[in-house]
Amino acid sequence: MIVKSLQSRDNPFVKQLLSLAHSSRERKKNRLSVLDGIHLVEAYVRAVGAPRALAVAASASIGDVERLLTGLPRVETYLLPDALIAEASLLESPATVLAIVDTPRGLTVPVTASSALVLEDIQDPGNVGSMLRTAAAAGVEHVVMSKGCAFAWSPKVLRAGQGAHFSLNINEGVDVVSFVESFKGQSLAMLPAARRSEPLYSLDLTTPTAFLIGNEGSGLSAALIDASSRRATIPMPGVAESLNAAACAAIVLFEMVRQRSYVQDQQGRADS
Repeated sequence: MIVKSLQSRDNPFVKQLLSLAHSSRERKKNRLSVLDGIHLVEAYVRAVGAPRALAVAASASIGDVERLLTGLPRVETYLLPDALIAEASLLESPATVLAIVDTPRGLTVPVTASSALVLEDIQDPGNVGSMLRTAAAAGVEHVVMSKGCAFAWSPKVLRAGQGAHFSLNINEGVDVVSFVESFKGQSLAMLPAARRSEPLYSLDLTTPTAFLIGNEGSGLSAALIDASSRRATIPMPGVAESLNAAACAAIVLFEMVRQRSYVQDQQGRADS
């Protein structure tokens, strides 16, 4: 592993790193993202491969970096003073390893997909990241996001996602109404308790399903609700009137997992 030592924030690489770390506009314009911390970098390497470049703090364990890069093509690796790494890192305890990577481009979601998570105007980066993490854990491959959602590849969303991004097909800036209208399975609009909505646990989620979750404050738009084939609510016998959007996603997606796991188990018993 060849490491280049840099000291000045005027160095072109350092300028690029700081610009990408702090500017959404630069990240989108250049289609580059910054991975903040060795855990995220490891997840990227396992799922995708070599990053474009690594920035390593002077206080970092070079042994950890060498193990990270074992078996990969040569990666430009730069050793930076801890102060410059801290300036680029958005963590409360600054990371010691950061990476610049190409932002993956989402692929068109098949209209026959077994499951998809559709997010409309989810603006909190922590919520978006949590939902992506939940989708990956539940085995959902496709996430469709409207133009009003927080940028999926921002440092805060990446941090909340904990590496989930790299196992998902994430489509951003999508006309979600058009997507839902074209989807061949059922589309489930998640709503607060209201007329014409069905209790979640009474629904069959074993068939292809797109799960629709809306803005933290205003929920789903009327247009998307109208485009959906079913409307559901999560029964809440307590005093709370609604759930956090990320909590809603977790409940809905793991109800899908529960139902589909049961069906698979029954089929396995029948075949044995």
